[in-house]
Amino acid sequence: MTHHNPSPAGQAPRTGVWLIGARGSVATTTIAGAVALAAGLHPPTGMVTETAPFSRAWLPPLDSLVFGGHDTASCPLPKRAEALAEAGVLPYGLPAALRAELATADAAIRPGAPAAEPSTEDELITAYATDIQDFTRTHGLARTVVVNVASTEAPPTDGGPLPPSSLYAAAALRAGSPYVNFTPSAGLHHPRLAEAASDAAVPYAGRDGKTGQTLLRSVLAPMFAQRALAVRAWSGTNLLGGGDGAALADPAAAAAKNAGKARVLADNLGDLPQGEVHIDDVPAMGDWKTAWDHIAFDGFLGSRMVLQTTWQGCDSALAAPLVLDLARLLARADELGITGPLPGLGFYFKDPDNGPADLPGQWHALLDLAARFAGPAR
Repeated sequence: MTHHNPSPAGQAPRTGVWLIGARGSVATTTIAGAVALAAGLHPPTGMVTETAPFSRAWLPPLDSLVFGGHDTASCPLPKRAEALAEAGVLPYGLPAALRAELATADAAIRPGAPAAEPSTEDELITAYATDIQDFTRTHGLARTVVVNVASTEAPPTDGGPLPPSSLYAAAALRAGSPYVNFTPSAGLHHPRLAEAASDAAVPYAGRDGKTGQTLLRSVLAPMFAQRALAVRAWSGTNLLGGGDGAALADPAAAAAKNAGKARVLADNLGDLPQGEVHIDDVPAMGDWKTAWDHIAFDGFLGSRMVLQTTWQGCDSALAAPLVLDLARLLARADELGITGPLPGLGFYFKDPDNGPADLPGQWHALLDLAARFAGPAR
């Protein structure tokens, strides 16, 4: 186990956040954002855990978070942050102000690629788990939460090897670390990890962070159902660039992504209406994304009507505060000895482990979790 290490005398317990895909856009924005918020350089816009209902939940303070991770990329975090600032994702001048902190986090990133010598799955899991344990011990952390923010994988094939996301998920459990799958990749949901998941001695949550188009769907779909309006078709298009766009150019990876989008509609409407979601890679858009939805529905006496929506945003800026929320929530659950799929987190995911499918219902479930975490002043 990697948690419950003592902290130096007089120092508040610190919490590790181990990011899979630690040099990617989401991870870089998460790390830079956490440091900027802790320093008071920016307000915590988009962080639900910084709102009033969580004031007594005793979550780890932002300035107590320590970052590390795995990645196959070699571009150091300070340079990655500069590129994101040039693209308008991070505020101008922020990478320079945080250069030392970004370099410190970069020094804690370990190679995610397999070693030069062929390794078995178990050897890779052990190596990854050892990296997490070493990070926890070296920094004197109370615990380390592992969060997968790597590029989307194609669904695994029957009888095939464990995909990287599942190797990292298994490593998190072996290291005794809470685990979050913020991607649609298999992760801990792989059939071969079912027994490990059921026996997990730590909390976990997933999968596929709900940041834009699907967030809106989880609001609109219940509206149609509650107003007894018949949805005939729901079609969508996504235009995006960056690493996510390149990864989702693979039809199999796009299918994994779209499965969560479809589930939100089916769970809220009772069945899946006609229509598909198309994902187009437009490299020139970088980390920015445009999503369109076209909803055809019937009203009273068969009146045919249409609702169209447009969502334009930056995926990294939408995802980063959610990653910080989830890392803090999982750390608190682990502190309380909660194990298995953590209830109340459907608010954050397209494909949650449990709970209601509509955003208002998910919000109330999250508030219930906050109340569960609350306690007297320490």
